[in-house]
Amino acid sequence: MSVFAKAKASRSARAVLSGAALVGVSALLLTACSSGGGEAASPSASETAAAGDALPIKAGDRALDLKIGTILPQSGTLAFLGPPEEAGVKLGATEVNDAASGLNLEVIYRDSGDTTTDTATVSVTDLLSQDVSAIVGAASSGVSFTVIDQITGAGVVQFSPANTSPDFTTYEDKGLYFRTAPSDLLQGEVLGTQIAEDGNSTLGLLVLNDPYGTGLAKATQEAFEAAGGEVVVEQQFNTGDSNFDAQLSAISAAKPDAVAVITFDEAKVVVPALVGSGYPGDKLYFVDGNLADYSADFAPGLIAGSKGTLPGPKLEDDFRERLLTADPALTDFSYGPESYDAAVLIALAAYAANSTDGTEISKYLQQVSGGTGDGTKVTTFEEGAKLLAEGKQIDYDGASGPVTFDENGDPTEATIGVYEYGADNKYTRIN
Repeated sequence: MSVFAKAKASRSARAVLSGAALVGVSALLLTACSSGGGEAASPSASETAAAGDALPIKAGDRALDLKIGTILPQSGTLAFLGPPEEAGVKLGATEVNDAASGLNLEVIYRDSGDTTTDTATVSVTDLLSQDVSAIVGAASSGVSFTVIDQITGAGVVQFSPANTSPDFTTYEDKGLYFRTAPSDLLQGEVLGTQIAEDGNSTLGLLVLNDPYGTGLAKATQEAFEAAGGEVVVEQQFNTGDSNFDAQLSAISAAKPDAVAVITFDEAKVVVPALVGSGYPGDKLYFVDGNLADYSADFAPGLIAGSKGTLPGPKLEDDFRERLLTADPALTDFSYGPESYDAAVLIALAAYAANSTDGTEISKYLQQVSGGTGDGTKVTTFEEGAKLLAEGKQIDYDGASGPVTFDENGDPTEATIGVYEYGADNKYTRIN
């Protein structure tokens, strides 16, 4: 069985399900996400390009030197996501420069670390000192919250390929924050519904206590309970914790039919411990923060039959091969497409604005994504730049999907894939 979901987002938040269980149908997230945390948003810069009121594109050649930075996880609890994300940005930059459009894109790569360090702050300070126009990252919502004010306060675009906390939707970001990953309101809806659809009546939650973990857990619980299930235990832990005995004991004692493991790479510790205590390995559910290849970490068959969710469409073979040209050592491709689209969209917006100023780029990001309802469909930077040079509007559809930003910088459409682990502890998409 599988679950397919598309998000349709605007300013307020409500998820609409088609029936109590989703079996190969679409879930529409008709309003975007606001669940506390962050300040109320004022009208964003992108709202100056509302539907039917697209900003003009100046025809003619360009001579732009665009510099962007990245703060993606080279270390910390999400380090396994760093290689595919950096490869996506690298591939995007390569294709932008190969287009010979008059825009040259330079990328400076830096580490984001995790919330136990100040690595992201140090990296952002360094990048701002080098006059970048945009910063791609962080992957962790918790990390992004530590630097978003620093980045947007400097008039620089922050563009995350993997932030999923609902709180970004209404955060006061001066119209400078964008993301290609959907809010966890959607992933939680899909995950909770899938767990119920699989015949589970009770659920346990093991949750990372940060904006990502608690937001995703809340959405998962709401969807599971809406489908008739009951959450019988929820246990939280903090980033940096090394002992999970109390949490795992509480979960085992509650004897839930299934357990959603909402963590980052702490899964490498908690999953073997939970299964070792007698809990069935095929009743676990993973999320985008820990859906990974565990063939080198777990005993064969440990989690065979368990499932997980990950935003993004099915990775096409052609794009997989292109990512491997950027990093031949890649074994995980999570958020590679979203990172690629971030780099390409920033470049297209700079080209449309005929400017490398961060605020000017932000004004055109929604527009080049098709968020103003105008434009010719394009799927590469080269196609887009040619039309922009003619003064025409474009609508970029990328490797991660249609993208199409709303006025909050959220994607208005998204696919959540459902995956299943085999005996080799590797996951494959079942939708």
